[in-house]
Amino acid sequence: MEHYILESTLDFLKELQRNNKRDWFNENKALYIEAQQNFIKVVDDIIHGIANFDESVERLEAKSCVFRIYKDTRFSKDKIPYKTNMGASLREKGSKTLSHSGYYIHLEPGKSFLAGGVYMTETANLKLIRQKISTESQSFLNIINNKNFKEKLEMRGEKLVRIPQGFDKEDPMEDYLKFKQFTVFHELSDKEILDPHVVKNAVDVFKIIHPFNQFLADAINND
Repeated sequence: MEHYILESTLDFLKELQRNNKRDWFNENKALYIEAQQNFIKVVDDIIHGIANFDESVERLEAKSCVFRIYKDTRFSKDKIPYKTNMGASLREKGSKTLSHSGYYIHLEPGKSFLAGGVYMTETANLKLIRQKISTESQSFLNIINNKNFKEKLEMRGEKLVRIPQGFDKEDPMEDYLKFKQFTVFHELSDKEILDPHVVKNAVDVFKIIHPFNQFLADAINND
């Protein structure tokens, strides 16, 4: 039986938004642990679902993919101690490797979403991705113009003002080559997050993302 996000998990995050203080958190640590364990179980089910079409996640453990809720405030003016969301990054090395394509699950009241692609990577990898988009433009366009892709996903990310150095100013893929992050998003309402079938629904979205991820991975790995 698949797990699902409990309403109490969202309620905890809502209360944390209103009471983001160490004293309150420590007094309600048991509620946090319950919410965290619920999220980990859902992430674990999603990993198993993705593994049916993407073997790169097969050896992942959900608990190693989930980000810590504790914020590092040492060098920040914002001293609020806790994140008011839960997130999990599904890559071959869990949440500690941001270089390659992967899947992301973000749980936050009113702001939940699923995502995929490459968010942060080395300049050399960005160049490889752009080169592949430029030279294999039709393959890339076939992915992002797929009906399901267009219905379920939105490509977002910071963009350069001008086409990157080393690429033809008249390149027909100019608009895509300007991206600094190659990421796609699928927003989720609280109702969708609390759906008992949230695991299946998330896996279905990630299956649509998979060809996009594979394109990016091939660009980086074929160096």
